[in-house]
Amino acid sequence: MNELFQLSAPWWVFVLRATAIYALVMVLVRVSGKRAVGQFTPFDLVLLILIGNAVQNGINGGDNSLTGAAIMATTLIALNYAVAFVTARSRRAERLVEGEPVVLARDGKVFDHVLRRELVSQSDFREALRMNSIEDVAEVELALLETNGHISVVPRKRD
Repeated sequence: MNELFQLSAPWWVFVLRATAIYALVMVLVRVSGKRAVGQFTPFDLVLLILIGNAVQNGINGGDNSLTGAAIMATTLIALNYAVAFVTARSRRAERLVEGEPVVLARDGKVFDHVLRRELVSQSDFREALRMNSIEDVAEVELALLETNGHISVVPRKRD
């Protein structure tokens, strides 16, 4: 029964490992682009499961104790809270962690090179227009790829 709670390394090693993996995964998610986060497809679910499995040993270092799991879970939740706390109070940190909205279209003109760079398909863009009851891109005043991966569309004012 004691082996359930016996750590294989000092407690601070688990905190360090969890912090390093958290930072790595945050950077990888940030680099992967807004659409990867905002448009959750079955492929993204598989990727998420595989990433979780891939980093598991990096976090726990082979330790299977309940104490180690508690330390790592607490560390990850604390890190997540700390990032949320800092980004809520610092615009610079928010831009670093979450990025900024990207203009996809303005005044009826679609920026195809931006769609490609941001990995937004034409069908996803057209779907966003339809969701905003816009039939033609000429009716678009502004279309933004938000930091959460969703496309916001502001229609032109109708006279």
